[in-house]
Amino acid sequence: MTAGDLSGFDSAVALLYLAAAVSFVLGLHLMNSPAGARKGNRLSAAGMALAIALTVVVLVHDDVITGTGAGVLAAGLVVGGVGGLISARRVQMTDMPQLVSLFNAVGGGAAALIAIGDALPHPLRDAPVRTTIPTVLDVLIGAITFSGSLIAAGKLAGKVSGSPILFPGNRVLSVLLALVALGGGGVVAGGNGGVPLLLVVTAAALGIGVLITLPIGGADMPVVISLLNAFTGTAVAMAGFVLDSTPLIVAGALVGAAGTILTLLMAEAMNRSVLGIMKGGFGVGDEAHVAAEGAGGAVRSTSVDDAALQLAYARSVVVVPGYGLAAAQAQHELVELCQALEAHGVEVSYGIHPVAGRMPGHMNVLLAEANVPYTQLRDLEEINPEFPRTDVVLVVGANDVTNPAARRPGNPVSGMPILDVDKARSIIVIKRSMASGYAGIDNELYTDPKTAMLFADAKAGLKQLHTGVQAYVS
Repeated sequence: MTAGDLSGFDSAVALLYLAAAVSFVLGLHLMNSPAGARKGNRLSAAGMALAIALTVVVLVHDDVITGTGAGVLAAGLVVGGVGGLISARRVQMTDMPQLVSLFNAVGGGAAALIAIGDALPHPLRDAPVRTTIPTVLDVLIGAITFSGSLIAAGKLAGKVSGSPILFPGNRVLSVLLALVALGGGGVVAGGNGGVPLLLVVTAAALGIGVLITLPIGGADMPVVISLLNAFTGTAVAMAGFVLDSTPLIVAGALVGAAGTILTLLMAEAMNRSVLGIMKGGFGVGDEAHVAAEGAGGAVRSTSVDDAALQLAYARSVVVVPGYGLAAAQAQHELVELCQALEAHGVEVSYGIHPVAGRMPGHMNVLLAEANVPYTQLRDLEEINPEFPRTDVVLVVGANDVTNPAARRPGNPVSGMPILDVDKARSIIVIKRSMASGYAGIDNELYTDPKTAMLFADAKAGLKQLHTGVQAYVS
């Protein structure tokens, strides 16, 4: 192989890596809109496949991997690819948030292992700061992301209590671990301490991830998922600096930046600071049930026939979906009902709260799966002015995001922007029981004289409403 050939090979690889990076940027841009999200996802996936293939080609070309190493790499690609494909195909929409958290954990853990693995054969003592600083940051951020994401996934899956978990000395231990992690990391970054101290830093960071996630309540999980996703991207970018890999740097930086922006937007949607969320204590879990001030009053229940009659003869209907819709996997029944109403001349739209569900965009993904037209998905700022002119609001499984108690101080949801469904002419709520949401307080909407409660599983209730509406409009 001549020098000219090597130069040509390197140039081709650089150009193809650039194409992969461009696909990441364009894919992320397309994901700004639900209409382009699928195309953006495919484009980004294609860019990642190209980057992985190029990396394998370069490793083989440069004789970095041979024999057993090549077999291990091939096995890893097959196991990871098949595992990811099976997980993506089998996961239920209700389990998507915890799957995202697990992916965050895998990304953060892999990034940390890259830094540790790269440091093992190359002593860090007296290494240049361009090597030691990315290594330390990679380990710190990656390890925190790994353990924190596992706890978040456990909370979302119900394996760990959704309530804030605190124990005596929690804060003190967190501070001590932070001092160990930062102090040890500083020593390693300065070219001292070596790999043994780096492993101590790793252990401290793993502990920090657990301790900062346990005190956070279930209602804040959408923001936590987004924040951990930003951490994952940042850790991957640091891994890119460790390996001198431009695609990793670009991909990690994009994920980190996008995750940070989304975290800030989600926190703003809850009218809370990110720091306040990380301190924990907002969501107190499903176990607590506290009556909100002003929540007293009679609850009016309704029958399927009466609710169907209301919907069939309304001029405008706004559907407000929540986690209950996802839990019942009732998105297709909801769409069939709405299509029947539209065929009868009823104007139908969907009011989407940014933190409805258990991860950012949960309701958008759920409804997109059922092929709801993107033009009907209206965010909080867009739909709230429409409620006073709406004949019927159909709330399916949403709780805290519709609670008027948020407009008053002194309760767990105070200050959180809500969907103003109580300003509509009438409200129908499909809910299995009067149980509170993650915030742990009663929803004052349910005792509003304009509200009728249809106690049913969302899937069965929507199917019955569809049958009832068809009976009235046929």
